[in-house]
Amino acid sequence: MIDEVVEETRDRMGKTQKAFVKEMGKVRTGRASQSMLDSVKVDYYGTQTPLPQMATVSIPESRLITVKPWDISVINSVEKAIHKANLGLTPSNDGKLIRISIPPLTEERRKEIAKNVSKICEDYKVAVRNIRRDSNDMLKELQKDGEISEDDSFKGQKQVQDLTDEYIQRLDDIFAEKEKEILEI
Repeated sequence: MIDEVVEETRDRMGKTQKAFVKEMGKVRTGRASQSMLDSVKVDYYGTQTPLPQMATVSIPESRLITVKPWDISVINSVEKAIHKANLGLTPSNDGKLIRISIPPLTEERRKEIAKNVSKICEDYKVAVRNIRRDSNDMLKELQKDGEISEDDSFKGQKQVQDLTDEYIQRLDDIFAEKEKEILEI
């Protein structure tokens, strides 16, 4: 019983960590990244289609993203969608390829982004702590129902706390790496 609760806790915390990593991939750091365009949706023959599903996105230089739609007839729609996504990026279209130059971030903007990333990290830590609370509640409920002993309940809660500490440390490490990347000139 305890192992099931701990395993479910590990699984949920792992999913939270993956979501955090994905969220960090979307944060602008002054360097080009393919994940910056993951949220862009293009009106493709009446259907909102994610940009990576209809074009090749590549990074030929550290401050340049190129987008090559597989269907050249929608290049203007792709350009409009990138504009509408409010990413602070200005695409330029040569008829076959869209080039997006990533402007360097100001020091003030870097600090602002780092502050926002810190807040996002804190939100994910709260999510991990909520998972811990749910797991501890399950263990206490099992003890109350007589399915596990008090000692087993405490042992399970200790395992859940150890997992919580481990995942919070992982989130901190990911955040520290991203913050270093953001503040780097």
